[in-house]
Amino acid sequence: MTLKMNGDYFNALNNRNQYNQQEIQAMYDTVSNLMTISTTEHKPGMLLGRIQSGKTRSFMGSIALGFDNGFEVVIILTKNSNALARQTYERLRQEFEVLMADDRVIAYDIMQLPQDLRQFELKKRIVIVAKKEKKNVERLTHALFNQYPSLANKQMMIIDDEADYASVVYEKDRDKNLTELKVIATQLDDIKRRVPTAAYLQVTATPYSLYLQPDSETLHARGYQPKRPAFTVLVPTFDAYVGGKFYFEQSKLNHPASYVYQPITDTELEILRKEDKRRAKPDYLLTSKNFIGLRAALINFIVGGNIRNLQQQHAGERLKKYAFIMHTITTKKAHMWQYELVQMIEQRLKILLQTDETAFKQLIKSSYTQFKQSTKAHYFPGIDDVYEAVKATFEEETLLITIVNSEQDVNQLLNHAGELNLRAPLNFFIGGQILDRGITIGNLIGFYYGRDPKKFQQDTVLQHSRMYGARPQEDLYVTRFYTTPRIYDVMERMHAFDEDLRYAFETGRNEGEVIFMMHDAHKDIVPCNPNKLLLSKVMTVKGKKRFLPVGFQTKSKTEMTRRMKQIDQQIESLRRYAIQQNANDNRHILVPVVRVIPILEEIMATLVMEEGYEWQIETYTSLLNYLSRLSANHTGYVWVITRNNRNISRYRQDGIRFADRPDNGQDELKQSYQYGTTHPTVMLLRQNGDIAQGWRGAPFYWPVIVAQTKLTTIVFEG
Repeated sequence: MTLKMNGDYFNALNNRNQYNQQEIQAMYDTVSNLMTISTTEHKPGMLLGRIQSGKTRSFMGSIALGFDNGFEVVIILTKNSNALARQTYERLRQEFEVLMADDRVIAYDIMQLPQDLRQFELKKRIVIVAKKEKKNVERLTHALFNQYPSLANKQMMIIDDEADYASVVYEKDRDKNLTELKVIATQLDDIKRRVPTAAYLQVTATPYSLYLQPDSETLHARGYQPKRPAFTVLVPTFDAYVGGKFYFEQSKLNHPASYVYQPITDTELEILRKEDKRRAKPDYLLTSKNFIGLRAALINFIVGGNIRNLQQQHAGERLKKYAFIMHTITTKKAHMWQYELVQMIEQRLKILLQTDETAFKQLIKSSYTQFKQSTKAHYFPGIDDVYEAVKATFEEETLLITIVNSEQDVNQLLNHAGELNLRAPLNFFIGGQILDRGITIGNLIGFYYGRDPKKFQQDTVLQHSRMYGARPQEDLYVTRFYTTPRIYDVMERMHAFDEDLRYAFETGRNEGEVIFMMHDAHKDIVPCNPNKLLLSKVMTVKGKKRFLPVGFQTKSKTEMTRRMKQIDQQIESLRRYAIQQNANDNRHILVPVVRVIPILEEIMATLVMEEGYEWQIETYTSLLNYLSRLSANHTGYVWVITRNNRNISRYRQDGIRFADRPDNGQDELKQSYQYGTTHPTVMLLRQNGDIAQGWRGAPFYWPVIVAQTKLTTIVFEG
């Protein structure tokens, strides 16, 4: 079908936003599909974008194009949040400002819908915003079928924004969650049943609960075919978009992103969740190891924001206001406790400035030095200028610490554009659910995250990633992300899961099949229903992926000497079981996996994991065993690559984060790809363990498992 592309409605928005060709094509495909393909709540159309990547821009344009091509009424269903409903409504007013001024379009929040709309008004194009909440949906039902029944007979488009289970309800009580979910779903189903001609579009960045719903409890022995929407249109990602690739992929490279992640301890997070003044004495807040992360977060935010303002001043640009988010828990008592702590740290810094300026300046200089290492900006201000600007922050009180939660009037939180209001040059926000999905927060350069992923399934954790979105490159150089190593690891694995599923959806790879496996109680790997998986525990296993322990120290030199002698002998004995090897290099051998697993277990017994880091040997040996059995030839075999005399440092260049690339030297990773095409590889890298490199002066082995290059992607729960 050919759509009208030069109509008044679409032209008005296109003139305002200057859509590029990719965006126009996505809008065209969305509306065309809605008009030609039957959609229902059980088989909707899908507009799939990335987190904070322009989904709203895309569906607003689709609404305008729909108005030019026969649609008369649009219902936008938002997450159960006053802030997000307000943000959506304000965005509508901005986008359709010209058309509303010309009396072509009217828009209402359902709870403010007038009781006396006249026929003159009902003939306009109408957009209604409603939260996915019981009273909102009841009011919508009444409006469509009792108050203004003519609306139900018009050509209607229903847009379900943030369309996933996690967006519906927020109560802690699981049973109450399910009850509320069923009530809302029943109410919405009733609307859709009574307007059978309505086109139904779901908009999300986290489609797993929509795509991965089984049609029955039957699960095939290996693969699982996701239930797909009637159609899927991908929202194009704009050039300035910053997402998981920056935080979890480029951070592993020699890239400014490698400085962004700042680890915090579980102990610090525990103290922040419940008032504990025994461990938070004011006199020790600037020195206690319990608050290293929070202390650094506040100082880095102040220094980073001032660096950016000085750069803007140097370039003759308008100075921006900056934001920091602290999101660790949803309880209001915890928010107040965190507010008190951050305020106390600010006060202690003020006192230090007045009583010991040398010590104060050293804290600022340390932060400044790290930012200088991570920047590639053309202009970077000198330490003296930055220091004076930071002093002014404390003297002129340009830092604002604010609690953001449901107790506050949403009108006080959001600006005229429906975004979180930045009142001061530096805004440190502490909160929970309102800082959740959907709310736009401008100029974010700091994110302190501590929500426990063990409590989340599927979509929620990635949706908390407010640091995703359009970010100027210069802001990224001073951006920092604080969380525990365990949470970072979970988010990294979720990112990999997100990217690989998206790629499968985009390309139709494996005919859309995704293999779901889990490590069961019998230490075996078995197929499973995707709904049984906790995404906080899954990993995406694809060709060339590496698995290795990070964040450890070795045992004592005396014990290592004894254990290493035994491990060296075990590795040497592997050669008698080899069925393939390089004739010129016996460091590459194909051997039975059952001979390798005991060696890995012995190696892990020599390593002591630091707080917040773990590497469950049972999980990874089970995975290795499974991967070794996927080849048609030599089932149950793995390649072993050995290297000696390695001297990797325990820490990365910044001296804060642990090293994670022991296979970065010479050619071993390349060799693992070359040999391990159909079988997995285990690299056993013998490190010298020098004290100067942060170790205990004794050799040790650092193991790295690499999945075979020819591998159908597996979603695996350990």
